[in-house]
This record gives sequence, C-alpha cells and structure tokens, in this order.
Amino acid sequence: MIASPPDPLAEPTDRLGYADDLLTVGERAKLAQLRRLLDEQATPHLADWWEQAECPVHLRAELAALRLEDDEVLLRQDGSLSPYYVGFKHLELQRVDASIGTIYGGQTGMFRTVLRGGGSPEQIAALDPGIPSFETTGCFALTEPEHGSDVAGGMATLATPDGDGWRLSGHKRWIGNAPISQLAIVPARNADTGRVNAFLVPLDAPGVTMSDVDGKIALRMVRNSDIRFDDVPLAADARLPGIGSFSDLSAILAQLRYVIGWNAAGLQIGAYESALRYALAREQFGRPIAGFQLVQEKLTRMLGNAEATLALAVRLTTLKDRGALDDATAALAKTWSADRLRETVALGREIAGAEGIRVHRNLARFFADAEAVYTFEGTHEMNSLIVGRAVTGLSAFTR
Repeated sequence: MIASPPDPLAEPTDRLGYADDLLTVGERAKLAQLRRLLDEQATPHLADWWEQAECPVHLRAELAALRLEDDEVLLRQDGSLSPYYVGFKHLELQRVDASIGTIYGGQTGMFRTVLRGGGSPEQIAALDPGIPSFETTGCFALTEPEHGSDVAGGMATLATPDGDGWRLSGHKRWIGNAPISQLAIVPARNADTGRVNAFLVPLDAPGVTMSDVDGKIALRMVRNSDIRFDDVPLAADARLPGIGSFSDLSAILAQLRYVIGWNAAGLQIGAYESALRYALAREQFGRPIAGFQLVQEKLTRMLGNAEATLALAVRLTTLKDRGALDDATAALAKTWSADRLRETVALGREIAGAEGIRVHRNLARFFADAEAVYTFEGTHEMNSLIVGRAVTGLSAFTR
C-alpha cells in the first residue's frame, strides 16, 4: 500500500524550523491553541467581515480567554515573555488576517508598551492588569490629518496647563481601535515648553468626538477613527510622566520595531498557503494547476520571500533581545520586508487568476491588506532615508 503524501498545509509554513528551535513546548502548545481558535472562529467568516467592513470585536474575549499574554507557562523568570514567542504570536495572527492582528495587537502590543514605558507606577498598577483580559481597553493616538511621517516636528495637538490639570485640543487621524476603546494615549505638544508629552484620555470625556475613517481598501475590519479634542479637561495625573519629549516616545516605540518583520512574514505565509491550497484544488486542462511549471515558479518565489522575511524577523528579534537593534537596521528590515510582502501577495493573486480578485479566496484580502502594511510603521520612502543617512553619513530629509 502506498502511503499518502504528507499534507503540506498541516502546520504553518516554517521550512527552516525556527519554531522548533526557538520556542518552548509550552509556547508551541499555546500557539497551537491560538491557531485552532482562529481556524474555527475566524477563518469561516473573514470574507463576509472584510466585505462588510465589520469589526469582529467579540473575538477579543475569545482570544483573551487563551491567556496569550500572562499564562504562567509562558512567563520567563523575570515575568516577561520571550520575544520569539511574541513574534510567532504576531505571525499566527497575521497569517490568518491582518485586521485581527491589529484588533488584538493594538491593545496588547502598542497601547500596553507605551503605558508601561511612559506611565507612572500608579498608572501602570491601575491599568495594566486589565489589558490582557480586555477589561481595560486602549489605543494609541499619534498621527494627525496633516502630520504623519513629520509628526515629530509638526505635531499640532496642544496640551495647555490649566490650574492643576490640562486642556487638550487638536485632531488625530487613522487611530486604530479607537471606537472600541475606553482610553487613548494621546501625544500632544506642551503649550508651555513646546515639548511632546503624552496623556491618558478617556474617550467618553466631554469635548471628545469620533468618526470612523471609511472607504478603506485595506484593514477593512479595523475601525480607524478621526478623533477631535475640543478643549478637553484632563486631571493632573492624566499625563504619562515618563514621556517628556518626542525622543522619549520614540525610544518606547522602538521596542516594537522588530515586530514588523513577523507581521510581514505572517502575511506572506498566509498568502502562500492560500495560493498553494487554491493551486492544489483548481484544475485546468484536466489536472491541478499546482502541477504546471509557471505556477510552481510563482509558489517557489512566494515561499522564498516568506522564509527570507521570517529569517530576517528572527535575526531582528535576537538583536532586540541583546539591546543591539538600531534604527537603521529596523528601517532597512521594514522597507525590505514590505517590498517582499507586496511582491508575494501579487504573485498569489496572479496564481488564482480571476478568482484572485474575489475576497472569498483570501488572496484578494492579503493583496489589499499588504498596502496598509507597506505604509504604516514608516513609509518606504522615510525608512529609505533613515537607512540612507546611516550608510552615507548624509541626511536627505530636508533641502
């Protein structure tokens, strides 16, 4: 009897074996739980959610129940998570859907990191325990309608001292998860000092109004918001004392820069696996198109891009864990991995032909969502200038 060939899609693609080398048994088991939940509770509904721009906020409770952040089996002796586990967690989320990765990671990653890096012990003690369970919900409100890449020097949102407290006025845009959050961490320019501070702002406070950013072709399940602050009163203890300048904020955000490689790898793996699944099932001229040379060449390029991006993500994580990840290296990784992501999802869409533009085949969703990743966490152009300055010693940011 001839044995059946192994299922090429039985496990997430990792031909170089990083998961086996870098993760503990407990970490691998936890990620398998995450994979099962996403396969059962998310995957069957993704096309409908994406097409209707419906935010599956209910998934946060189910994800929280897995205890992906605070299960004792995951914690190292100092109480922290292994950055390799964090990376693979992002990869698992992204290989299913970029929006779900943002809905979950915007809180447990971005919001929590800025709170822990800039908050007072009292603020952290009050809010941090409720973040993994989503009992406390938050987002990070940095970018503005007129300021994205240049927000460091052009931030228009203003915090004015008012007695013992503050008054906040300004406008933030593209703020992910804001409509499903209780709090926003809002960087604003101090009217007295001109330096950037950051504030915890209840999103139901008087003077706060929000509207959804609509018409998006990417990350359609994420609720991005325009937020206006019209003379919002804040208590003295709303300010995060650890953020006294944009440099302070940038140093905190730098802790997350290694994650971009994992996100790009996860999206490419998801696209590759979707393309392979389609090619094995789709028949033309009497046999699966996976048996045609041109299709195999595309699959090979997709797989190579995904594995190379994963290898880069692992190396960035090692540098981050050693405290040796510099801005230029992170910027190089972002621009390169985002380029490979764009190429990979385009190849997947090509393999599926006309079906590749239908969201129900998954490949259209990966194709569109890659555009958001290409832009956020620093555009291709801005990251290229960071790398260019490092390798030439000459800044081309301004003329």
